Formats: sequence, C-alpha cells, structure tokens
Amino acid sequence: MGWHQGLLVSFDLETTGTDVEHDRIVTAALIRLEADGREALRETWLLDPGVPVPEEAAAIHGMTTAHVQEHGRAAADGIEEITQSLAGALEAGIPLVVMNARYDLSLLDRECRRYGLRTLAERLGRRPAPVIDPLVLDKHVDPYRKGKRTLQALCLHYGVPLEAAHEAGADAVAAAGVARRIGERHPAVAGTAPAALHALQEKAAAEQAASFQRYLRRSGDPAAIVEAAWPLIPYQQSCERAEDLPVQASSSGGGS
Repeated sequence: MGWHQGLLVSFDLETTGTDVEHDRIVTAALIRLEADGREALRETWLLDPGVPVPEEAAAIHGMTTAHVQEHGRAAADGIEEITQSLAGALEAGIPLVVMNARYDLSLLDRECRRYGLRTLAERLGRRPAPVIDPLVLDKHVDPYRKGKRTLQALCLHYGVPLEAAHEAGADAVAAAGVARRIGERHPAVAGTAPAALHALQEKAAAEQAASFQRYLRRSGDPAAIVEAAWPLIPYQQSCERAEDLPVQASSSGGGS
C-alpha cells in the first residue's frame, strides 16, 4: 500500500501577507485524514497576530483586524499549540501534507522565534519530515504543463473538490486530496516511501528553483533570487522579539 492510501495529516495557514520573515499567522488548520478521506481529527486556530491585518489579506481570507482582535487568541499561545500538534504528527511518522510547504513551515518557524518558542525542528531534534508538498510534486511529475499551479488550479486539474478557498481547513483537506490524486496517477511516486519521497522533493524543489532562476535571468530580471531550500527556508535574518511587538488587545473566543 502506498502512502497515498494511508493516514495523512494536512496543514494550512492564512496570514497577513507573503513575507515569511515578517508576516504573521491569522488562522491555521491541522486535519488528520483516514485512508478513505474521512476526517479523524480537525484542529483549527484563530489568532490575533498583534498587528493590523492588511485589507488585501482580509479580502482573501475574510479575517479583518476587528474580527481577530475580538475573537482571536493571543498569538504566542496559538503558535505554541500549532507547533506542538505538528510535532506530534511527525513524531508519529505520519506524512504531513503542506501546499507550498516552504512558505507555511518557514513562516511558522519565524513565529516561534519571534515569541521565544521552540521551533518545530527543535522539538523534533531534526528537520521536519516527511513532508508531502502537492506544489513540488505536481511540478515534478508534470513539469511542462501550462497554466497556474495554485491550489485552486491543482484542484481543478486533479478533480478535487475545494469547498471554500482560503479557509485554512478547506485548503488543508483539498491539498491532501491533490496529493492522493498525484499518487493515484503516478505509481512511481506512490511507491516511494515517505522518507525517500521527502528527499526526492528536496532535490526537485532545488531543480525547480534553479529553472525559475534561469527564466528570470532570460526575461531581464537577473537580480531576483529564487529560494531553493525546501521545506524550510534557513533562518538568517533577525526576527522581531515579542517584547518589541505592539501590545495585543485582550481577546476571547476563537482557538481550536
């Protein structure tokens, strides 16, 4: 039986923006899915990130500054729970599905550092693995297909329902569905053990980054730097300390 026919855990974040070094988590979901797709466990979090939620981000996921301040939990408490839940799944050896993993896992890593919490890697005593990234896998098995590679586009391509795009729980379930479909369509991928598949994706992600870097140079943007590390961008820049953050308004409700 391949990994795509077994238990999976899927993870997704909605955030204040796209900068892993400085943006913040607003919502998160961790869904444990049985082999038949049934949910065995759903954990969700709504956090007050301690900074305003930009209108552009709120327009995508629907979480305004006023809403998260009223209903969200303190960011540090939620990030601790999120990271511990992820560590528990990986310690149990369950493959972790994350669409565009280098974004979600890197941003979570920076949030842990911001609040003085142990990172996911520190809790595991190793790099987070095994991770299954539908974005990296899709580009690996079908590199020349034209068109977008967003989660919505992948769901359409693989025939996976997406009930409510940009809601963390719905996105997590859909990402797992895409990963399973890739396994169904590509026996070589399905037959690769999760640890070996993780290593394959590390190599594939680096090759994909190099290819995109060459494209940018040809298109006249030689200064652009494309991140090659996967699934976690190495920490290099300084991250704000918790004591430097604006004081959060007291909040209630939300959480998992």
